[in-house]
Amino acid sequence: MPGYLLHIRKRGGYRERFGTRFGLGLQVPQKKAGSKRIWIQAVSLGEMLAIEPLLKALAADERIEIYLTVTTSTGYALALEKYSELAVGISYFPIDFCPFSSCVWDQIDPDLAICAETELWPEHTHQAVKRGVPFLLVNGRLSDRSFKRAMKLRGFFRTVLSNTSQVFACSDLDRERYLALGAPEDRVTTTGNIKVDVTIEPILDAVTCASMRAEMGLSDGFLLLGSSTWPGEEEMLVDALRAIRERDSKARLLIVPRHAERRHEIEAMLRQRASDLRFHFKSRGAPEDELDILVADTHGELRALTQLSDLAFVGKSLPPHTEGQTPVECGVLGKPMVFGTGMSNFRSIREGLLQRGAAREVRDEGEAIQTIVSLSQDLEARAKMSAGGLAWHAGSRGAVERTAKGVLSWLDR
Repeated sequence: MPGYLLHIRKRGGYRERFGTRFGLGLQVPQKKAGSKRIWIQAVSLGEMLAIEPLLKALAADERIEIYLTVTTSTGYALALEKYSELAVGISYFPIDFCPFSSCVWDQIDPDLAICAETELWPEHTHQAVKRGVPFLLVNGRLSDRSFKRAMKLRGFFRTVLSNTSQVFACSDLDRERYLALGAPEDRVTTTGNIKVDVTIEPILDAVTCASMRAEMGLSDGFLLLGSSTWPGEEEMLVDALRAIRERDSKARLLIVPRHAERRHEIEAMLRQRASDLRFHFKSRGAPEDELDILVADTHGELRALTQLSDLAFVGKSLPPHTEGQTPVECGVLGKPMVFGTGMSNFRSIREGLLQRGAAREVRDEGEAIQTIVSLSQDLEARAKMSAGGLAWHAGSRGAVERTAKGVLSWLDR
């Protein structure tokens, strides 16, 4: 508990409805007669966006009531904004300790519990077994790092997985990893990655994109996007911008950091590394003049901002990072992209994008800058990558339908 409190103080944004993490102050409506209530937990903003197509598929069934919980403040804000009409209630996930977890279970009283991706909370799954409620893990995945750690605690994870009714895995590799951790073979099914089935709305037309760019001080020229960047990657992108500008003086950079709370850290870096360039932070309102660099330190806008770009770099993929941020939106929108070798969270998606020629993989910062500069000058290559991304998306869909079918089969039992 002390460690948890220190963590949330450091991250910030957790003050609102803090008591709900202890099961206090929840506003849970009475369950309608004849309905089935599904409790769905997704950690953060990224997971909330990922499960959107599954939420819509389940909410379309009139028998089903959905209660949503999230862990992060950004995920909570997004859930309220996007899913209030789909869910009968939205709150923070309780701290995974018996008194708090049990209290929330009593209030929500679900007929089925679902967690997304890597969410295997021991007390949460224990409460499901204790109450005879099926617990499902959807879009289940294990990165190289997570799997290595989990194998050191294999006995513990075997117990947690024995409390899991079904794992719907993202890929065959993820399925094999869950089996290696001790999951019963008949409880792990490969259904595919539901992130691939995402529908991006609205799709912006050329006039709207041009208008948005003008409002943000990014009117003309090649636009490089840093998508969900992590420490160290913003510096590389600034260097890439300078290299591009040796050939294209109108080139600009749009940085969307994975954690907006890092704005002060990024600003200090820009003052030191890019003091001669015009930069601005989106959270501070519209810029007064044209910009060289815009930092979008806001939440929930990445999908729209991606549509404004000519080339994207996918964050958390260069050393020392190993897991990667999602490249799905770029692929769905047909945006050519560059990422490092550290994409273990999206292994099957990465392979599909590379096979289709939709992305370029680089080993380090130097190769990233070289590749970005080369693509900035090669419109034909970017057009082929764009077509490859659209083809990859068209051929990879179907995971939501398979997962929803599996979830509904548990409700019918």
